[in-house]
Amino acid sequence: MDALDLARWQFGITTVYHFLFVPLTIGLGVFVAGLQTAWYRTGKEHYLTLTKFFGKLFLINFAMGVVTGIVQEFQFGMNWSEYSIFVGDVFGAPLALEALLAFFLESTFLGLWIFGWDKLPKKLHLATIWAAVIGSNLSAYFILAANAWMKHPVGYEVVDGRARMTDLWAVLTNSTALAQVPHVVAGSFVVAGGFVLAVAGYRILRERNVTGLLPRKKDFLDTTTPMRRGVDMWRAALRGALVMTAIAGAIVAITGDMSGQLLHEQQPMKLAAAEGLRHDTAGAAFSPVPGIEVPNLLSLLSAHDPNAVVQGIDDINQRLVTQFGPGDYTPNLPVVYLSFRVMIVFGLATVGLAFLGLFLTRGRGRKARPVPSWFARLCVLALPLPIAAIISGWLLSEIGRQPWTVQGELLTAASVSPGVSLAEVAISLALFTVVYGVLTVAEIVLLVRHVKAGPDEPVPAVVETETERRVPTLMY
Repeated sequence: MDALDLARWQFGITTVYHFLFVPLTIGLGVFVAGLQTAWYRTGKEHYLTLTKFFGKLFLINFAMGVVTGIVQEFQFGMNWSEYSIFVGDVFGAPLALEALLAFFLESTFLGLWIFGWDKLPKKLHLATIWAAVIGSNLSAYFILAANAWMKHPVGYEVVDGRARMTDLWAVLTNSTALAQVPHVVAGSFVVAGGFVLAVAGYRILRERNVTGLLPRKKDFLDTTTPMRRGVDMWRAALRGALVMTAIAGAIVAITGDMSGQLLHEQQPMKLAAAEGLRHDTAGAAFSPVPGIEVPNLLSLLSAHDPNAVVQGIDDINQRLVTQFGPGDYTPNLPVVYLSFRVMIVFGLATVGLAFLGLFLTRGRGRKARPVPSWFARLCVLALPLPIAAIISGWLLSEIGRQPWTVQGELLTAASVSPGVSLAEVAISLALFTVVYGVLTVAEIVLLVRHVKAGPDEPVPAVVETETERRVPTLMY
C-alpha cells in the first residue's frame, strides 16, 4: 500500500461520512418547512409542535454536516494537489457560487429562523425556513454540477496542462448534472422520509406503551387500536413522510433511468462494471442476482432499445489502452457490481414501504385508519435501508469512474500530491477516523436523546379545521 491508496481511503471515508448528513439535511429541511407551512395554513397546533420537534433534529444534523464538510476542502490541497492544479480554474466558479451564494443564503436565513420565533411575523418567519431550504438545494446543485464535470467534462480547454473553463453555462447545465441533481436530491427526500418514518413509528409505539421492536404475531391484527392524542399527532407526521417518500421514490426511478442512458453514452465502463458485462453485446441481459438473467433488459434500460449494443468491460479496456496507452482502466468490479444492487434493492424496499404505509393508513378524519403497531416497528427497523441505498449509489458513481478523477483527462494516480509520504497520510487518516468516530457517537446520542424525550411542549389535540376540510394538505 502506498500514499495513493491511503489518500483514496481517506477521501472515501471522509466523503461517505459527510454524505451521511447531507441527504438528511436536504430532505428534512423541506419536511420541516412543509410542517410549518401546514401550521400557517391551518392553524393546527400539532403541526407547530412537530415543526419544532423535527426542527431540532434538523439543526443537529445540519451542524454535524457543516463540521464534517470542512475537511473535504483541506484534502484537495493536502493529498490531491495535482488534481487541484488541473481542475482549479473549472471548479473555482461552481464552488465559489456554492459558498458565497448558496451556503450564505442557507446559513443566514436558518439563523433568522432559529432566533425568529415570536420575533418575526408568522408569514415572514415561514419565509426564512423556505429561503434556507432553497439555499441548501442550491448548494447541492453547485456541488453536484462540479462533480458531474469530473464524469463528463464540458465547457473547457486544456492549456499548459491545466483545464481552463471556457463556458460556465455549459458546466452548470451539463447533461450529467441535469440528471444527477434531481436524482440525488430526490434520494435525499427518500432518506429524510425514512428517518421521519422511523422517528414517528418509535413515538407511536411509545405512546401505546408497546415494548420491543420485533413484530409479534398478534401485531398483524392490530389495525383498530384507539388513537390517543399523541398517537394521532405522530400519525400525521408519519403520513407526511409516507407521501414525501412515495413521490420522491418515483422521481428517483425516473431520473435513474435518465442516468442509465447517460452512462451508456458517456461512461460505458461504469455501466458494464455495474452489470459485470465482459464483452460488447447486442440485446444484453440484466442479472438482478448472479445466475439469474432477464434477456435484453440491460439494453432496454440503458438505451431504450432491447437490441442495442452495450459495451463490455474487456472490449472497452482494449479501446482505452489504444487511446491512452498501456494500463488497466477497469474500476473495482466487485464493489461497483454490489453497490449497484444494494442501491436498487434497498431503495425499492424503502419506497415499497411507503406505498404499503399509505394503503394501511388511508382515510381522513373519523375514517382515518390507525397505524398498526407492526408497521410502526417495521418503520423503525427500516431506518438503515434508504441510508445504505444512497451511500451505495454514491459509491457506484465515484468508484465506477476509476481510474479517472476527470473522465478521459486526468488519472487518479496522476492526481495525488507528489510530496506527501505514506506516513503523513496514515497519521492524518488515523486522526480523522478518531475525530469522526467521536462525532458519530455525539450525533447518535443527541438524536436518540431528543427522539426519546419527545416534544418540549404538551402534545396538542389533532382537530380537523374547516380550512383543512376544504384544502387538504400533504401533512395529514
